[in-house]
Amino acid sequence: MARGWSVLGLKGFAFLDSGVYDVGIFLFFLFQVVFMDTAATIVTGAMAERWKFKAFVVYGFFVSMILYPVFGHWVWGGGWLSRLGVNLGLGYGFVDFAGASVVHAVGGICALAKAMVIGPRIGRFDRDGKPRAIPGHNVPMVVIGVIILVFGWFGFNASSTLSGGDLRLAVMAVNTLLAACAGCISAMFFRWSKLGKPDPSMTANGMLAGLVAVTAHCAFVPAWAALIIGMVAGILVCEGVFVLERFEVDDPVGAVAVHGFNGLWGLLALGLFADGTYGNGLNGVDGGVRRLFFGDAGQLAAQAVGAVACAVFVFGLSFFLPPPGEVAGHKGHSPRGGGRLGCSRDGRFRLCRRPIPRNESPGHRLPVDTPGI
Repeated sequence: MARGWSVLGLKGFAFLDSGVYDVGIFLFFLFQVVFMDTAATIVTGAMAERWKFKAFVVYGFFVSMILYPVFGHWVWGGGWLSRLGVNLGLGYGFVDFAGASVVHAVGGICALAKAMVIGPRIGRFDRDGKPRAIPGHNVPMVVIGVIILVFGWFGFNASSTLSGGDLRLAVMAVNTLLAACAGCISAMFFRWSKLGKPDPSMTANGMLAGLVAVTAHCAFVPAWAALIIGMVAGILVCEGVFVLERFEVDDPVGAVAVHGFNGLWGLLALGLFADGTYGNGLNGVDGGVRRLFFGDAGQLAAQAVGAVACAVFVFGLSFFLPPPGEVAGHKGHSPRGGGRLGCSRDGRFRLCRRPIPRNESPGHRLPVDTPGI
């Protein structure tokens, strides 16, 4: 391959090269394993309730051995995306500080492809393709989970300096918090304006969306920009969920909208809001990473190239590999109108044989004594 346009990393595979027998490299490997695991976990939410564990094992090998390492090399391993600045003069090359693309967009776009392959849950859409809500069984647990994620995100973003002596980590941590709060509040008020009341689950997703969006650039943007980025992310996740429903893509936890759409938004936001105060020498380019509004349109171009490359590579590979049969894990996903969801006496949803009337409103529940299967 041409010098400076690396597509695959060929050095140190399986630690067989003596040159990688180093404490720093081993520590970085462990760091990347955790990031890879995060990317792989994202997809499980979008395919919840309709794949088997053996299918997850096949998919796990696919992500850990092919998808994550290849794209991660492009961005963080001296690959062609990171060299766009040196080779083509596009800003500082493609920049992703803590994994908005390598972790979140990879997981979210892979989730989109797999959700399309596996199909929706039985009863998720009626005969006319209108969505029917299948509410989560325990919203307080959802909120607790989000709080735990927020706490962990401080380490996720700030530790990406890879140096405890880099005091810029204070800026990263504060920007992370501001974006999370902005995403939470904007999603809450956006849904409140639509429904006439707050939506706890979407509010929680708004907070996660803000966290995902700021992951690409928490080190490079001022505090006011982190707020704006988080606010946009909170609205984007709400709209993204309903766009997917219009195309009959069933994503039970909103993984595609939270991680896929907002991972890509975060990449572009770096090209708009980076203020040039950090990143000197990054990807072989002198000076701090600057945004479009500071006269560096090339950085936005590099971010756009990286976002498109991520979407095309991850979606294309994920849609066809592993084979759909291995991904699905079992047969019998939702035929439209093949049944309807009811709520039994114990509160669990069940599929009932009675046909769905065309004039029935989404989310309608059956009487508790309706027979089901």
